[in-house]
Amino acid sequence: MADSFTSIPIIDLSPTTANKPQQLAQLHHALTSVGFLYIRNHDVCADAIADLVGALPRLFALNDTAKEQIALHHSPHFLGYSCVGAETTAGNLDYREQVEYATELAQTWTPENGQPLYERLKGPNQWPSELPNLRPIVERYMRELTSLGERFLRLVAEALGLPSSETFFPFLSEQHRLKLVHYPAGHTADQGQGQGVGPHKDSSGWWTFLLQASPPHIQGLQALNRAGQWIDIPNIPGTFVVNIGQAFEVVTHGVCKATVHRVLSGPEERYSIPFFQGVRGSLTKTEALDSLKEYFQPRRGNDNDDDNNNEDNYNNIDSPFLNGNYNTWGESQLRTKIRSHRDVGSKFYADVYEQYVND
Repeated sequence: MADSFTSIPIIDLSPTTANKPQQLAQLHHALTSVGFLYIRNHDVCADAIADLVGALPRLFALNDTAKEQIALHHSPHFLGYSCVGAETTAGNLDYREQVEYATELAQTWTPENGQPLYERLKGPNQWPSELPNLRPIVERYMRELTSLGERFLRLVAEALGLPSSETFFPFLSEQHRLKLVHYPAGHTADQGQGQGVGPHKDSSGWWTFLLQASPPHIQGLQALNRAGQWIDIPNIPGTFVVNIGQAFEVVTHGVCKATVHRVLSGPEERYSIPFFQGVRGSLTKTEALDSLKEYFQPRRGNDNDDDNNNEDNYNNIDSPFLNGNYNTWGESQLRTKIRSHRDVGSKFYADVYEQYVND
């Protein structure tokens, strides 16, 4: 859990920022003490954003037959549509529907070619025939966000004082994932707010870049600080909300911590577009911990002064990857996917299904 922040810092990514040392200092604070930040002047094409935001109401207005045609349970890659209540977080049903996409790749895994089973997660998307323009819109947006993620990682490396701006690039996958999310209007003012998605840390990516795709007055996203307070993350036009994934916390030895967050649903529908920067499936626990150990282990008592009074809490890296039974990031992620979507797991991964859901 991050420090007792009461607001989320805003970082200006403009290359013409007059005070570069101040920009890097602000980013360093966000990385080591909050785990969440906004970025503005991010240089993502406004048309690419507007086109995707405009497509969301049409996508989720498709009838049940059209949604079933692209349902997640048709895809061994866990790509496609899932309905309200299809997932649980923190023991409760999430009140959202979503369509998951990824960098478009051909499936190369076969039972005979000797590739690890987690390579089967890579493969083509499912596109609704009723919305032929959706594919170019999504693919353009993903190219823009892939580029943004790379620019951002270079700045992160500089803010953390690493020797190369591309220090983090070897950890990345060639496939990134994108969710188009709809939180239906489901709670009246008298009922209060419900669970859109429950408290969690992002476990599926290196970093998350979130576009809050509803009008600014529609809120719901919150992050948890060390004092146990839920801090609102307002919808600020022209920004992305960016947060640390659990793999990044592992590689930085807990210097940069993933932060617990949630989404509350309310009386108005809400749209959200998270982009998950992918982690290389072949990454092993040893590689994750040893690659940058010389840079981050000595900092474990320095960058987070508030943690020095609770060293055990500080040094505990919260990671299913490290604590689980599987040595590669890819297998750990496959297990997570199968446990989250058991209908897909039992259909396409019968040989390992019982092992993954019962270990």
